[in-house]
Amino acid sequence: MSTLTTQQKSDIEKLWSEFWTGGITNPLTVIEQISFLMFARLLDVMETTGERRAERTKKPFHGRFSGKDDPRRWKNFKQRDAGEMLRVVRDEVFPHFRKLNGGTTFAEYMQDAQLMVQKPSLLVSAVNMIEKLPITEGDAKGDLYEYLLSKLTTAGINGQFRTPRHIIRFMVELLEPKPTETIGDPACGTAGFLVGAMQYLLETHSSAKGKIKGESGEILYTGDLLEPYRAHIQSGMFHGFDFDATMLRIASMNLMLHGVDNPDIHYQDTLSNSFPEKFGKQATGGFDVILANPPFKGSLDEGDVHPTLTQAVKTKKTELLFMVLILRMLKKGGRSATIVPDGVLFGSSKAHTALRHLLVKQNQLEAVFSLPSGVFNPYAGVSTAIVVFTKGGKTDNVFFYSVEADGYSLNDKRDAVSENDLPNALACWQKKSAKKDTDRTAKHFMVPVQEIEAKDFDLSINRYKDAKHEEVKYEPPKKIIAKLRSLEAEIAKDLAELEAML
Repeated sequence: MSTLTTQQKSDIEKLWSEFWTGGITNPLTVIEQISFLMFARLLDVMETTGERRAERTKKPFHGRFSGKDDPRRWKNFKQRDAGEMLRVVRDEVFPHFRKLNGGTTFAEYMQDAQLMVQKPSLLVSAVNMIEKLPITEGDAKGDLYEYLLSKLTTAGINGQFRTPRHIIRFMVELLEPKPTETIGDPACGTAGFLVGAMQYLLETHSSAKGKIKGESGEILYTGDLLEPYRAHIQSGMFHGFDFDATMLRIASMNLMLHGVDNPDIHYQDTLSNSFPEKFGKQATGGFDVILANPPFKGSLDEGDVHPTLTQAVKTKKTELLFMVLILRMLKKGGRSATIVPDGVLFGSSKAHTALRHLLVKQNQLEAVFSLPSGVFNPYAGVSTAIVVFTKGGKTDNVFFYSVEADGYSLNDKRDAVSENDLPNALACWQKKSAKKDTDRTAKHFMVPVQEIEAKDFDLSINRYKDAKHEEVKYEPPKKIIAKLRSLEAEIAKDLAELEAML
């Protein structure tokens, strides 16, 4: 699924085993430590880019370091000998991380960030390996992260697993976020959705002049048309919550490396009582757009769930509570694309039906895109769907689309394949005419709300799909009898020959 070369993958494997033999065996800690070092290298790359731009434009540049010879810069400390490199990274680079951007949330998460590498030789290996990785290229950096995160054998314990980037991209394009809007994710993990939204904005708001060629010939989007919204994008637009501190550090680094200087990322269980107390503005009616793949595994302590959620849908199931939470977090008219397990669409419990009733009768349920069950391999084989809805409004018809292929094999390898329904699904969704489709044997069609109500608000596409009946043409009976006689004659002849041989 990644565009990393075999050599790059083998370099990562080698680095991984060096951490392992160096005594760092928790996969999340390894990823975090590699992230810190990638971040150190990227900060230096960003600094050099800023310095060059300043030289070219003759405008002042306020960097994150004290100049070209600052010992905390990657290009300077990587040349030190092993013992000195370890000292500089531990005693100067990490304290510098904590001071970045003043008292921002990023600085808040870096407070307890520390270099876990104790062996100078391991640090030298890690620095040399990261120097070789393609982390300055946007997509390659994403692939690298993807590959590192695929090493998380613990993924899925808390119901958390990676959303593939092409699925994120598809969901962002379904909602088309604007640079004036506020975007949230109540269970953000490594901030994949927020980064996806930022990349979408850069691509859709770059003029012809603002698209430049990168070192490897790829197009880099400068987002030059986003200038009027820059302050909002840097510190007001992106909000993420999670209750895994390591994930939050990775999320903050991920967003900063994608051009969001001061992302609003917080340690918070968004289902709990403390969410509205601590973050009242975001907890109720705070967002124009919410993109999410919330954890849907098991249940939780009902006593700590905020009553506004359980009053709407009485349940302990996280996947149902997150849907109610997202509705509460959206502004009126705000919209969401959220991944849910299939059970949410057709589960027959009172809570399942109550949630679907809430979506269809009190809000505008717009679309259900069912996904093939291998999309989350190798983490989970669960069948899922993307539900698109707007807070408030009225549901008249619901657009259903059965995505059967997403451009990758549906086994654990997830290799690229040619079959991909996602571009067509997006095109059909964007074309208003396609929304009038009534052919129930097709991959997509509209279903009127009355029919959904009549079927107990079932949102599974199979309840509305018609099987294709292909007419089978048979030969005339006389012809079939003639063929049977001829076959019988052949069998009789073979039997006679066998008998003669005995």
